[in-house]
Amino acid sequence: MNAASSTAWWKEAVTYQIYVRSFADSDGDGIGDLNGIRSRLPYLRELGVDAVWLTPCYPSPQHDHGYDVADYTDIEPAYGTLHDFDQLVAEAHDSGLRVLLDIVPNHCSIEHPWFKAALAAGPGSPERERFHFRQGNGDGPPNNWRSMFGGSAWQPTGDGEWFLHLFTPEQPDWNWNHPDVAAMFEDVLRFWLDRGADGFRIDVAHGLYKHPEFPDAEDPFEEERVADAMNVLAWNRPEVHEVYRSWRRIADSYAERDGKDRPFIGEITGIAKRHLADYVQPDQLHQGFFFEMLDSPFDAEAYGTTVRRGLEQAARTQAPVTWVLGNHDTVRVATRYGGGAPGAGPGDIEAGTARARAAALLALALPGAVYIYQGEELALPEVVDLPLDRLTDPVYRRTEGRRLGRDGCRVPLPWSGTAAPYGFSTNADTWLPQPPYFAQYTAEAAQADAQSTWHLYRAALRIRHEVLTDAGPVQFLPTPPGVLAFRRGDGFTFALNTGDAPVDAPHSGTPVLASAPMPEGKLPAHAAAWWTD
Repeated sequence: MNAASSTAWWKEAVTYQIYVRSFADSDGDGIGDLNGIRSRLPYLRELGVDAVWLTPCYPSPQHDHGYDVADYTDIEPAYGTLHDFDQLVAEAHDSGLRVLLDIVPNHCSIEHPWFKAALAAGPGSPERERFHFRQGNGDGPPNNWRSMFGGSAWQPTGDGEWFLHLFTPEQPDWNWNHPDVAAMFEDVLRFWLDRGADGFRIDVAHGLYKHPEFPDAEDPFEEERVADAMNVLAWNRPEVHEVYRSWRRIADSYAERDGKDRPFIGEITGIAKRHLADYVQPDQLHQGFFFEMLDSPFDAEAYGTTVRRGLEQAARTQAPVTWVLGNHDTVRVATRYGGGAPGAGPGDIEAGTARARAAALLALALPGAVYIYQGEELALPEVVDLPLDRLTDPVYRRTEGRRLGRDGCRVPLPWSGTAAPYGFSTNADTWLPQPPYFAQYTAEAAQADAQSTWHLYRAALRIRHEVLTDAGPVQFLPTPPGVLAFRRGDGFTFALNTGDAPVDAPHSGTPVLASAPMPEGKLPAHAAAWWTD
């Protein structure tokens, strides 16, 4: 049975993450939009996913490409209109797809009306109490906290005060101790749920509250890494859990009306990863991304440890694991597994692609939910050599070029043809340039090649829906070093070989799916396979 057809559809669902700017452009401006997504819904249904998650599509000056929100209840004009959103949701639902939105509660944009009013009102005003304005310490900021994107976490206002921004200066942090903030976000959730949204991914879910006295941190975290927050004074504060209890009551009230769950999925990183189980509770978040798989090397022992930890957490919380291999903040899987990175070169693309295919079969074989970042089904590599004058990620700007940022995994998707814009747009000058080698990674070429990664994903999703939904727990099998194998129920066997030489397969039959050819019952190096009895 397709996971999307059940009431608790999210527990086994495969969700496809759409980076809106880079998925499909319908109006020729070189930027993806909602109508472009609508035009590609048949592609997603043919692939076999259950839901889509849209990165922020609200009005924004795009200092951090939508994660600086100016209005939480409208659509960014470059992406379309509320009418376009309504049509997208309706057509997605008609085709059996759920639609999740990205909510950004830790911070907003300097263009948000409340922040503009706070700046205009001046020190000591009620308007400033919705944010974190503080007097400076002499000529410097109020404390030594650092931004996740480099530099101080404080920005001077020119009137003796500074405001807190744990990301860019264009993203002021909300003061969640102010009742207006909590009430506003509850209204925002209801606004989108009433328009048909099926749930929310929560950006920086471990954020929101800060230490009320804003003391200096013991370590100023000068070299903090994106998505690895370590400041215990600014992240993972205990008060945040009451916010999610309140939000869960809202989600449950909608489910009580029509029997359809609206899940909340938390992005919980850095120090908070150790506390993921505190967030994923029956009265809080439905899910939290299990980033340990994304962070794992391509190694059977490491994967085994990660899988066991995830399943142990699921047993403790009674919430399914949410497996993830990549997203819009990380180097693409095929490049990462090949040792490549922006500024360091592409790495071994052939080996990286083989490993990415095998890792995909691992994630999709496990109980729980899976999130796929757009382009993973094409084995799309990172663009590691974007021209420096085209980089747009604030990480690059804030670190004065020391970190090249995340643009390389956000380059617009190639759909068809042999030259840019590869069917993404009618405008070859896309917001990030597409490299010539994208011609070999188009969806059109992948669909025409029966051995492509696209067909591997499509087959895996079909078998997953037919065989693995409610298939039973994982039963690990004894294996030689470099191999991970398990059974689920009485009829499914999985094996992964992360070593450099073929090994005997743990099953004597012919696999129903394999990431590489399997001659004479051998599981090749850097490969995975599925068997059904």
